[in-house]
Amino acid sequence: MLPEGDGSSRALLVATERRKGQASRSLQELAQLTRTIGLQPVGEILQRREAPHQRTFVGKGRVEELEARVAAGEADTLIFNGELSPRQAATLEERVHCRLLDRTEVILEVFSQHAHTAEGKLQVELARLRYLLPRLIGAGKDMSQIAGGRTAAGMGVRGPGETKLEMNRRTLRRRMRRLEQRLAETARRREVERGERQRSGLPLVGLVGYTNAGKSSLLNALAGEEVARANNRLFETLDTSIRRIDLGRHAEALVSDTVGFIDRLPTDLIAAFRATLEETVQADLLVEVLDAADPLAEAQHETVEEVLGDLGVLEDTPRLLALNKWDLTGEQRRRELTARFPAALPLSALTGLGLEELREELRRQLGLELVPLTLHLPYDRLELLSLPPGLGQLLDTRYEYEHVVAKVRVHPRMIQRLRPFVVSE
Repeated sequence: MLPEGDGSSRALLVATERRKGQASRSLQELAQLTRTIGLQPVGEILQRREAPHQRTFVGKGRVEELEARVAAGEADTLIFNGELSPRQAATLEERVHCRLLDRTEVILEVFSQHAHTAEGKLQVELARLRYLLPRLIGAGKDMSQIAGGRTAAGMGVRGPGETKLEMNRRTLRRRMRRLEQRLAETARRREVERGERQRSGLPLVGLVGYTNAGKSSLLNALAGEEVARANNRLFETLDTSIRRIDLGRHAEALVSDTVGFIDRLPTDLIAAFRATLEETVQADLLVEVLDAADPLAEAQHETVEEVLGDLGVLEDTPRLLALNKWDLTGEQRRRELTARFPAALPLSALTGLGLEELREELRRQLGLELVPLTLHLPYDRLELLSLPPGLGQLLDTRYEYEHVVAKVRVHPRMIQRLRPFVVSE
């Protein structure tokens, strides 16, 4: 793990792009990720090419420029805006002689710094090992050299170095299997908890969105307390938080907040966090929280849609778009976003702007508007007066000779259960 430094370590960001300006947004994110792990971006090296070079990521001229700038002391770390193959990493290490990180490693480091629960730490470690395993070839090169594991002709021979490499691989695989088993146990416990929540009869609302869009702040605002960490940092929330939320008019729902998304979120991380992210797949309604003050909001919305597709979220799952940080958004930008997303709800988790409108819209989309009924309940069915929280409200009772007259307001899903005793609606 990299230490959270003071920004004294200097990093050059290296990227390729097919057409001019294509990498601009991604490089901005990479710079922010770099600062999050305690490194200071000091410049960019950008090359326009159809695809990264197979051996060195960038072409010969750019590699020479990297060598010169590192030798001059301009930077001590190179961060590549893509995933380096083992071959690319090994070739670059021989040429540049400084620390190399790729985008996936940086994101893994950010996740590692922000994993606070046991489950989150297991998930990040598993993702790290999945990333590392195919890259042990590069690590094994020095081992084979120590043992004289290569002939002058360059042909491999089986020696102590290669045995050490295989042992490292087996150790990693064993550790990965143990992590997968422990996460499977956690997933089973989560399934039990999910069943208990489903028996409560309350609908589940999933908060999704780009990292740092304000999901945790919105959950805290809806709950009226600090449920999840809400700081202005990338991936501050990795663990799922679920709370029962009062939506007004005697309606309630469960609202979940989990890890934020980012462009090119590593597949190993998605795989490791799949059990956590299943809460999103199971939601009755998704609320996408978008940072209205971010000039890249539209592109971030597209990324969220892509990740939801990767997770298997069905297209017919109801969705609501919330334009957060509206208080920090200028008039011109507000007009642009309103034109682009006419059905979205502008709000501010910080000031409370639009929260009542959000609660009202959640009630409407979840079908939580309560229906008034008058019931004649036999005395042997009085358990029906114990209406589940959020699904009904007992207004009045009158005890008569043959039955109890009860006036209630209930969720539409309760009507069928009470139908035999309804005398007026």
